[in-house]
Amino acid sequence: MPAWWLRRVRRALRPGRGRFVYHPDYRRSIPGVPLDALRGERILSFLVDRALVRRRDLSLPQPASVENLLRVHHADYLRRLDRPETVASIIGAPIGPEEARHAVELQRLEVGGTIQATRLALRFGGPVVHLGGGFHHAAPDRGMGFCIFNDVAVAIARLRARQFREPILVVDLDLHDGNGTRAAFATDPTVHTFSIHNAAWDDAPAVASTSLALGTGVGDREYLDALREALPPVIRSHRPGLVFYVAGCDPAADDALGDWRISPEGMLERDRFVLEQVRSLRGHVPVVVVLGGGYGGAAWRYSARFFGWMLDGRVVEPPDELGAALLRRRWIGALLGEAEPPGGRDWLDWSLSEEDIGLAPAPSETRLLGRFTARDVERQLEEFGIFGQLRAQGYAAPVLELEPSSGLGETLRVYGDERRRELLVEIRMNRSRALVPGMELLVVEWLLLQNPRARFHPGRPPLPGQEHPGLGIFADIVAWLTTVCREAGLEGIGFRSSHFHIAALGRRYLRFLRPADEACFEALCRATDGLDLRDAATAIAEGRVVDRRTGEPVRWADVPMVLPVGRRLRESIEATRAAAPGPPAPPEYRLIDSADDDAEPGPR
Repeated sequence: MPAWWLRRVRRALRPGRGRFVYHPDYRRSIPGVPLDALRGERILSFLVDRALVRRRDLSLPQPASVENLLRVHHADYLRRLDRPETVASIIGAPIGPEEARHAVELQRLEVGGTIQATRLALRFGGPVVHLGGGFHHAAPDRGMGFCIFNDVAVAIARLRARQFREPILVVDLDLHDGNGTRAAFATDPTVHTFSIHNAAWDDAPAVASTSLALGTGVGDREYLDALREALPPVIRSHRPGLVFYVAGCDPAADDALGDWRISPEGMLERDRFVLEQVRSLRGHVPVVVVLGGGYGGAAWRYSARFFGWMLDGRVVEPPDELGAALLRRRWIGALLGEAEPPGGRDWLDWSLSEEDIGLAPAPSETRLLGRFTARDVERQLEEFGIFGQLRAQGYAAPVLELEPSSGLGETLRVYGDERRRELLVEIRMNRSRALVPGMELLVVEWLLLQNPRARFHPGRPPLPGQEHPGLGIFADIVAWLTTVCREAGLEGIGFRSSHFHIAALGRRYLRFLRPADEACFEALCRATDGLDLRDAATAIAEGRVVDRRTGEPVRWADVPMVLPVGRRLRESIEATRAAAPGPPAPPEYRLIDSADDDAEPGPR
């Protein structure tokens, strides 16, 4: 049986191919809004890499017309949006006129995205996913909570104006209350707004509404029990002809702004339950899914896992942030029509350089690793979305600076703007054969990623030596460095983790060169189990983790770690581990504190 025929049969047996709505302008995001600007593209890249989404499954929206916005929002409110201070109050951060205009334009485009998703859902049946939207706090006369327009409400009002008479259900499982949507349909019994959230944002009555506030610290069982008890009766009694699902990911335990403890398994079970309840209705009820909230670099994974199951009937685990950044580099340009798709050549190859077309720079121009000009690097940082994420954090015009090596490594710096007063990124790197004899690596001597405008908060205090909070772009930086290695013919990336917390943060992507270093790291993790990373790193730095046998403090040395890119380095590491004698007895460390009277750290 030919492989192509098997693939066709497998696609035909999938539960239902979905369509997606997305626009490249979504990657610009809004300064001050802590959403991952590349969330949609990370999801798309994963799905297209798994052969679940094709170019023809993707639709690009147009901005919503003012006429459609006025179906929900008051004309006086739309006029007030011309004032930057109105937009700043909605976003919750000071922004200038240009940033305010951009915020309004972006959310207007995303309202158009939800309208487009609704149009497709009614034409082809569900589900249709809009990789944006879910601005459920915007009420007819005001915006709040990052929400300028209410996209779901506008899409519904447009349908009603076009004589769509079926009952409509809005299932809103964002962590936060869908108060704006409820207010928009407070007197309309044909639109039932269903919201499970942590706290109510208002107590205004609505004739067709289910509003459940569960409080803080909610876990899987309480959340899923509430959903299973409350949603099926609403579906049976309301009998919707169209369902909007606000599939917010901020209930997840690792959400940067959330206060619930929902596991990845709980999040997927929630999404599956909602879709299965809709599928249980008689007839073929269309479903429009919008993303809603979800804050931090991992939020995209919950949506990707849900959509993978929705399209394939199986749970496929998305890659980590580094893998996602590499997939995005591979696929997104081709999917959005911005680049040729990967062919027979290595998919990490760059296109024609300036040298290839006779525009080589002057010999005196600094080149990173002797190869990449500043313009090359700027293009690469744009392609990896790094500059876009900096803009989303309020740095509208990041500036790149390259310096040749002064003995401490070549230096790349990114500043917030032309004045170069706010340093955001600083990387010192070298080509070196010293870390792994016989192999040339890109060795990162120093890496600084910081947001000078952000402030630490009690839930995330500074790590030792950290002056400002981070930027949340570590995985994207490592992905970019990986492609630099491939292009430069280097075997991998080498880091020297000078502190325990650096090794802990990098462990998701990097490997220890020496088994003894890995054993020491694991023993330190066991000794500090129960402490957050900051407290564990502080305890180790202060000598409060000691060797059980000697009583001496355990000092974290300058430990080399690598990310293999080339085959030779990967095989070398595997061979070293295979040739090592049987595993030695793991070190035994323990944590002591001021209440420990029977042992003291040794000399410091």
